[in-house]
Amino acid sequence: MTVTIIHENDDWLPPLRDALDRAGVPFDEWFLHEGHFDVLSAPPEGVFFNRMSASSHTRGHAASVDHTRQVLAWLQRHGRRVVNGLPAFELEMSKVRQYQALAAAGVRVPETRAVAGDTEVLIDAAKEVPAPFVTKHNRGGKGLGVQLFKTHEAFATHVRSDDFVPSPDHITLLQQYIEAADPQITRCEFVGGTLVYAVTADTREGFELCPAEACRTGDSCTIDGDDSLFELRTELPARLIAQYERFLAAEHVDVAGIEFIEDTEGRCWTYDVNGTTNYNPEIETAAEQSAWDAVAQLLGQELQVAA
Repeated sequence: MTVTIIHENDDWLPPLRDALDRAGVPFDEWFLHEGHFDVLSAPPEGVFFNRMSASSHTRGHAASVDHTRQVLAWLQRHGRRVVNGLPAFELEMSKVRQYQALAAAGVRVPETRAVAGDTEVLIDAAKEVPAPFVTKHNRGGKGLGVQLFKTHEAFATHVRSDDFVPSPDHITLLQQYIEAADPQITRCEFVGGTLVYAVTADTREGFELCPAEACRTGDSCTIDGDDSLFELRTELPARLIAQYERFLAAEHVDVAGIEFIEDTEGRCWTYDVNGTTNYNPEIETAAEQSAWDAVAQLLGQELQVAA
């Protein structure tokens, strides 16, 4: 019996493979892009770890998300343990669902309007949102679609241009702009519902903030080619972390990075839950903890239960 990693990006796998090897956890991989399965058959025994990304379409894997939905439903119908299973996956694929679930757990989230429709529908919907405001893809990943508009006129010009790229699920979010006290966000990394550590990321160069080594090219993880984008954060709002723990338990999310921003009045606003979070090796060294090792331990424990 093994752990099967469901994914579509080989570049993200080496640190997880190494951690599983260190922990002595047997595993294989299911590259879920194209393929087929017998709908009426029983899946193999074992534990499955869902690492399917919301940004899979940016790597040419347009079918992966819908295919994964069917596979996860098949696995869970047959009682297979899926770490970050279908409920977590649906949260990963929809910020609309994330915000509703976070708000239900008492977490402060920005006011957000979800818009499905053509250019003029978007422009009309934006009239209901005070400027400045931020646009996002409902199914995002990598900070895709995040853009600040200071006026409604600038937004209208943008969506009427060739520069406008719609969300892969055709739902654009118009979101309240939060003025940050400092140009940074905080990501809290949870494994098995427990906080491992938190990291800050500098946002002066934008919001494509994947911390993985595989995402780093040239100076993409530096500001002016010098300071690192990422720093370990040791002091966190205890009440917010407790809310996150309740949220993760209620929504059956096993592994996630949750991101928040602090405004000029010191209030925390949560805006993203990332179920395919990656980890920065320098931060793990500073924290003297490995989130990948924690993931491997969780998977090993689940494999023992399944056996």
